[in-house]
Amino acid sequence: MFDFANGAGRWAAASLTAMAAAIGASAARAAEGMAEPWQTGFQPAASPVMNEIRWFHDSFLLPLTIVIAAFVLLLLVICAVRFNARANPTPSRTTHNTALEVAWTLVPVLILVAVAIPSFRLLYFQLDYVNEQRAPDITVKAIGEQWYWSYEYPDHGDISFDSYLVEEADLKPGQPRLLTVDAEVVVPVGKVVRLLVTADPAGVIHAWAIPAFGVKIDAVPGRLNETWFKAERTGLYYGQCSELCGRGHAFMPIAVRVVTEADFSSWVETAKTAGLAEAYRKLAQTSQDAGSAPRTAALAVPARPAN
Repeated sequence: MFDFANGAGRWAAASLTAMAAAIGASAARAAEGMAEPWQTGFQPAASPVMNEIRWFHDSFLLPLTIVIAAFVLLLLVICAVRFNARANPTPSRTTHNTALEVAWTLVPVLILVAVAIPSFRLLYFQLDYVNEQRAPDITVKAIGEQWYWSYEYPDHGDISFDSYLVEEADLKPGQPRLLTVDAEVVVPVGKVVRLLVTADPAGVIHAWAIPAFGVKIDAVPGRLNETWFKAERTGLYYGQCSELCGRGHAFMPIAVRVVTEADFSSWVETAKTAGLAEAYRKLAQTSQDAGSAPRTAALAVPARPAN
């Protein structure tokens, strides 16, 4: 006969073990700038824009939503309790109440105005802050292709490369599936990066997005969109194409490696003199020496898959 007490105990122990493992894995993933299993909120912020987005959502919109939902629920409960057929056998025939009608029109308008003011301020901060109040330190151009990303560094000579998904069979230990690329974007920590985004003129619309940076902007064929970010700490941050773009939409990951200013200068100089493969190799070695997991591309840039 099945021992329900022992079975329940084993089930509880297994559940706690799985939960602890999931929490540990979630913390590691959060530190790496990627989503975690069962995540319901935003990723940890790694830029000023994402800090503002998290404040706006967590400290303003979420409490406002809870208050409104609780108020509506209270009204429903009052109506159900006080105005059911048993408690109120003779219903009122009132059809108009001027004060009430003005209130339920004016209050939502005031709520929307209160939401709109910080919302428009945040939109301005996301899109126009760099050009009008802050000069960028470097510029990176992202070009959406079918189905991969190409990058250019206009401020640093002729540095340009394509960034493809690393197939599952080629992943190294610790590299996340569907997020690892063979050539990462490299930027310095604490510097304002102006991001120019477009798409192949003969292609389709894509969207370049890094959740930890609070960046999501469309890549439109024949049009140049612009935004910015400033990474506040070093690390590897992941994103994906966020616009349905065809059969390869799920296979257009984005990886941005944020390094120190000295490491970035070294990467740029090595890329110019010895090529990107050597630049990534040196960067991977630097990551290993610093004690971080070397998730950078292989020692040599792999052969490109056929489109």
